[in-house]
Amino acid sequence: MRVLIDTNIILDFQLEREPFLQDAETLFAAISSGQIAGYVTATTLTDIFYIARRHTQSVERAKQAVEFALALMEVCPVNRAVLETAITSAVPDFEDAVQVACVISQGLDAIVTRDRNFVSTSVSVLSVTQVFQQLKSND
Repeated sequence: MRVLIDTNIILDFQLEREPFLQDAETLFAAISSGQIAGYVTATTLTDIFYIARRHTQSVERAKQAVEFALALMEVCPVNRAVLETAITSAVPDFEDAVQVACVISQGLDAIVTRDRNFVSTSVSVLSVTQVFQQLKSND
C-alpha cells in the first residue's frame, strides 16, 4: 500500500503528541519495515519545519523532524501541474487540495490523516486504524 502521510501524523510522532503518538509510531514502524510505502508532499516538509521550530523553539529539532521524513518517505513534488489541479479542485481547503493532487499525480492509494474534516471525493482518506484494517483484509 502506497500512502501519503498528512502533516499532523508526522508532527504527532516528532513532537510526541498524545493521545496520537501510539498510532503514529505504529504507522512509521510499518513504513520503516516496508509493509507500507510512505509519501509526503514537498510543501508538508516546510510546514513541519515551521511548526516543529515554533513548538520546540529549536532549529535543530525542526531540522531533525524534516530529516526523519526525508529518510523514511518518498517526497511528492509540488509543481505547477499539481498546484493547478489543486486550485481548480472541489476540495475547499487548499493545503488539502494540494495533497489530493499529489496523491493523484503519483498514483497513490490514499491519504492517511487524523483530520476528520479532510474532504476528498477523488481519493481515499483513511485513519491509521483504517490503513491497518485494509492491510489485514488484503492478506
